[in-house]
Amino acid sequence: MNSSKLMVMLFAAAGLCAAGGAQAATGSRDARNASIKQAEMTYKSDKDACKSLSGNANDICMAEAKGKEKVAKAEADAAYESTPKARESARKAKADADYDVAKEKCDDLSGNAKDVCVKEAKAAHVRSLADAKVDRVASDTRNESMQKTAAAKQDAAQDKRDADYKVAIEKCDALAGPAKDACVHDAKMRFGKG
Repeated sequence: MNSSKLMVMLFAAAGLCAAGGAQAATGSRDARNASIKQAEMTYKSDKDACKSLSGNANDICMAEAKGKEKVAKAEADAAYESTPKARESARKAKADADYDVAKEKCDDLSGNAKDVCVKEAKAAHVRSLADAKVDRVASDTRNESMQKTAAAKQDAAQDKRDADYKVAIEKCDALAGPAKDACVHDAKMRFGKG
């Protein structure tokens, strides 16, 4: 093969790569928009499916449908933007959706069992949000300071301990007298509140 044919082939390949790169950038926006449109269509179909249910089953179904749509849209945005903040937002959307569904499921319970269920759902939500924040701070390339990451981890750990403490105290409410006092004391000692 002579050198002029080789040069033509190289320029042609370079042109195709450049065209593909431009198309990929446009495709990313198109992919985001397609994902959002798909999420909206899925939500409408899931919402229609929920109509056959009644009572709390309908409420749970609707919470799941709304959550699925919000998560899909947030994930589409995160994939498009590809930033630590966008990924954190997607994780927050997932945490919020899971929390909303969990609260609806707690409505099937009553008394202390319901209270504990709600506190556990809140604790899981707090843990998910804290983890999302720590991951964003740790992966943010603009963050030059290890101190910020350490502080975010420390804050997250404290938030998680506080949420778990609230669950433990709520579980103690099912007890009475000395058993309840011992339970509360143990919870305070375990979570450093006493």
